[in-house]
Amino acid sequence: MSSPKSLFSFLSGNVLILTISGALGMFSRSLVFPYAPLYILSLGGDPSEVGLVYALGPLGGLVMYPIAGYLADHVDRAKLIALTGYVSALVVLIYVAAPNWKWVAFARMLQGIGAVQTPAQSSIIADSLDPSNRGRGNATMTTVAGTVALIAPYIAGVLLDAYGIDVGMRILYGAMAAAGGIASTINLLFIRETREIPGQKITAAGLAQALKDSYSGIPSLLRRFSYPLRAMSTISILAYIVNGIASPFWVIRAETHIGLTRRAWGLLLMIEQGLRSLIGIPAGFCVDRFGRTKFILGGLLAYSVLVPLFLYAQTFSNVVLVRCAIVLVGSFFSPACSALVADLMPRDIRGRAMALVGRGSVRMAAASGGTGGPGVGLLTILPLMLASYSGGVLYELDSTWPWMIVPGITMAGFLLAAVFVRDPEVAEV
Repeated sequence: MSSPKSLFSFLSGNVLILTISGALGMFSRSLVFPYAPLYILSLGGDPSEVGLVYALGPLGGLVMYPIAGYLADHVDRAKLIALTGYVSALVVLIYVAAPNWKWVAFARMLQGIGAVQTPAQSSIIADSLDPSNRGRGNATMTTVAGTVALIAPYIAGVLLDAYGIDVGMRILYGAMAAAGGIASTINLLFIRETREIPGQKITAAGLAQALKDSYSGIPSLLRRFSYPLRAMSTISILAYIVNGIASPFWVIRAETHIGLTRRAWGLLLMIEQGLRSLIGIPAGFCVDRFGRTKFILGGLLAYSVLVPLFLYAQTFSNVVLVRCAIVLVGSFFSPACSALVADLMPRDIRGRAMALVGRGSVRMAAASGGTGGPGVGLLTILPLMLASYSGGVLYELDSTWPWMIVPGITMAGFLLAAVFVRDPEVAEV
């Protein structure tokens, strides 16, 4: 029998550092993201404008992702991750001073700069994990970060009930900016590059050419994708469409239709994160032991049933049951997706390819108000923007619609996975 030390031997070096900095970032985001839609409403927005704000969030990625993929393949990725983190922390300060919802929308758009670090971070993690450890590796990183952030939503809920949304959210955004600066310093000091850095000099003209080449080169890059990788990329896009439509409105419906306080919503998120932390690592081991595809198929099928059940929840206990069932499914689905994408992604184009389609680590049916993250790639951005804006319009027309259309989307993903997705016989290293 393997010892715990050998089972978690992958949790060292870059993986350990990114787990630590990721945990700090997760804690700060878990303070803010679950209540961001309420902040937009408090600054004069309405549900359709909540959708608009979330639609603008990925916009910067249309420019930044192609450049990010180019940089990830040509410069020191450790420094790139840290520098991007510092800039993102400064952008968060705009939320602290925002006089109305339009400034929040502006800050959301600027946060697209953060896309620069995503392919660099994703490719370093993929390089640093042996294929046999990718399921448990991704699950462990997520679980550790989530465990550290366990109590954050409840702390935020208590603070917001005490100080109100306007003042409370400004305090929380300030804490998020500080945490971002600290995490970036950790990354700068301790992450190590995993490959030889090309000697090519990066210039403004080169970046402009990279932007042009990235778009013109999309067809040739996609031709390098196997059918299973193309299918997984499409499934990731569909998962983000689900999130874009509904994610910002879970907390709004819980407050306005079910009557949950902010403290109760924070307690709910703490419970589901506790469950995610409890089963996350065992789920990752199962993904490595039994294969990725079966968990992807089962997850898509389960989501199509579980997500609409939220509409029938009338009490705190009802919401807890629905959300915990969704978390249980996601604990297997997300590491299975990210591990399979890494298994299928050709190593020599990993940076550019992950900039194009993301890491695959989407958490479908997220109720924390966030729709971004390392699962987002260039091809995800326009569908996500359209879905986020549509979600606001749909919610304003009928508050049940963002959840009612989920089964059709997830079943489309299920059929796609059933036909095309297979675990590879030999995974990319």
